[in-house]
Amino acid sequence: MAGRLLRDGRIRRSFIGVEAQTAPLHRRLVRFYDLPQESGVVVISVENSSPAERAGLRETDVIVALDGKPVAGVDDLHRLLTDARVGMSNTLTVLRRTEKLELQVVPEEARG
Repeated sequence: MAGRLLRDGRIRRSFIGVEAQTAPLHRRLVRFYDLPQESGVVVISVENSSPAERAGLRETDVIVALDGKPVAGVDDLHRLLTDARVGMSNTLTVLRRTEKLELQVVPEEARG
């Protein structure tokens, strides 16, 4: 990361446009979907015209994986949303009530 800062003068991050927080998952959902973690990222709000809105993400959806990598919390999601994902299609695995969905999201470069 320091090398990129020196080379480019800034660090690019990818952005999907959600406000979210880490939340525990119901034990039955963890068992039913055989999830490797007992928490996920619950979406509190979705920005208008954001990659998340275009992907169909909704408030109360719980993000549990990005491209097959477990997302147990907001820190995991930030760590996975690197600059390499900007403009690339990624699969978000989401729990919506009791359904498990796979949504395609194309992160943009974070502003500011």
